[in-house]
Amino acid sequence: MFDIFTNRDSNVKNDVLSGITVALALVPEAVAFAFVAGVEPMVGLYAAFMMGLITSAIGGRPGMISGATGAMAVVMVALVAQHGVQYLFAAVILAGILQILAGAFRLGKFIRLVPYPVMLGFVNGLAIVIFLAQLGQFKVLDEFGQLSWMQGEMLYLMLGLTFLTMAIIFFLPKITTAVPAALVAIVSVSLLVHGLDLEARTVIDFVRDMVPAEQKATVSLAGELPSFAIPMVPFTLETLYIVLPTAVILALVGLIESLLTLSLIDDMTNTRGRGNKECVGQGVANTVNGFFGGMGGCAMIGQSMININSGGRGRLSGITAALVLLGFILFAAPLIEMIPLAALVGVMFMVVIGTFEWASFRIIRGVNKEDAFVLFLVTGVTVIADLAIAVVIGVIVSALVFAWKHATHIHARTHTDKDGWKVYDLEGPLFFGSVSHFKDLFDPQSDPQDVVIDFDESRIWDSSGLDAIDNLAAKYDDLGKTLHIRHISEECRALLKQAQRHVEINVNEDPRYRIATDKLG
Repeated sequence: MFDIFTNRDSNVKNDVLSGITVALALVPEAVAFAFVAGVEPMVGLYAAFMMGLITSAIGGRPGMISGATGAMAVVMVALVAQHGVQYLFAAVILAGILQILAGAFRLGKFIRLVPYPVMLGFVNGLAIVIFLAQLGQFKVLDEFGQLSWMQGEMLYLMLGLTFLTMAIIFFLPKITTAVPAALVAIVSVSLLVHGLDLEARTVIDFVRDMVPAEQKATVSLAGELPSFAIPMVPFTLETLYIVLPTAVILALVGLIESLLTLSLIDDMTNTRGRGNKECVGQGVANTVNGFFGGMGGCAMIGQSMININSGGRGRLSGITAALVLLGFILFAAPLIEMIPLAALVGVMFMVVIGTFEWASFRIIRGVNKEDAFVLFLVTGVTVIADLAIAVVIGVIVSALVFAWKHATHIHARTHTDKDGWKVYDLEGPLFFGSVSHFKDLFDPQSDPQDVVIDFDESRIWDSSGLDAIDNLAAKYDDLGKTLHIRHISEECRALLKQAQRHVEINVNEDPRYRIATDKLG
């Protein structure tokens, strides 16, 4: 049913091995994002397991990895701080329902409205965010209980192991691709550290630095199966008012990040995911999270890149990652706690290098300055603010740039026909942005008794264009002159309120010529 084993591009061995690699990288990320949101580490680990399993099984993009993410964690902070984790679970459930509705109403298609410069900015911005997030692994607690940068031998060892990991990932594929290079790197560096008894920081050291001093001795990544529980919040309108704003933002951030990651993987693998199905998959996963004590999440570009680069293409890769992560939680927490942070940092640094669109530097030299501005704008906002805000700003700015550029593309050639009528052969789009230029093309006072506007090489795009024609028709009518409008669509003629009463209108029979308007069904 879920084409786990039948995906043409997938390979069972590659999917399983890449899934194991992804599971190893998921642990510190899930723990870190749990602390960002202000919840316990197990809440983040449960989210990574449930998001990964459900979206891999029923989502619209085989090979894409979902889990607890920083983009959604930062949205949760205020709600958790003010009302507690139970309200967070309620918000995650509501966000999941909204995402399911988005898929049911087929809103995933609107991701196509994201322009290419915005997509480049999204990719570059996330690569920078992933890089900056890894820098936190180079900090340790000082004698005052504050995180400070590593120094001396500890720093040199961390850097050395990180570069060793990156070197293995870079060179091993040139020798063999039988096993994922990232998995080999993690295992090799772990064996080296513990075999030589090196004083390298491990995953459990990272977790202990995040908890209060009195909990350090007992902290562990070991857990049990998540259990079903209805969030313990009052079922009142007041509760809805509290959780609804957070739920809406979580739903939007989750869908934007997931659908953009889906588009990125589509480009990398020359395949096509199903956006609306992914919306439903993300929604179901978040809804289940809320009932089983997870913090929710969305697609993770870093882990998705690890999976794709390790050969994971099918649903089995994501399912394997989720189940292996659960296995770590239930049975093998001590092994995961022993993994050197440097190995995971090295893997993520290679993800950064692979994710960043280096070709954008060459593209910038070849594109116009407006696209370059949008690219840098989205990249910057993604880094300093939020992914969803960055994409929305990028789309709006791109739309405004498009409208501004096309506003000047309308012009007219004029000539006088054999009957002495002045003919305006209009070229270019007539829409809200070009209305001002359209009006400037005509001179009702000086024009002869009969004037023709020929739309054969022009199109009316919106109601603003129709209104401009109405106003122009009224001006000619007030002067006692006749305006002839040729080659517009039947629906345009029906929508012209003033002009059709005072001017001669000739309809274009081209069935492809339509106008976008809310007044027509």
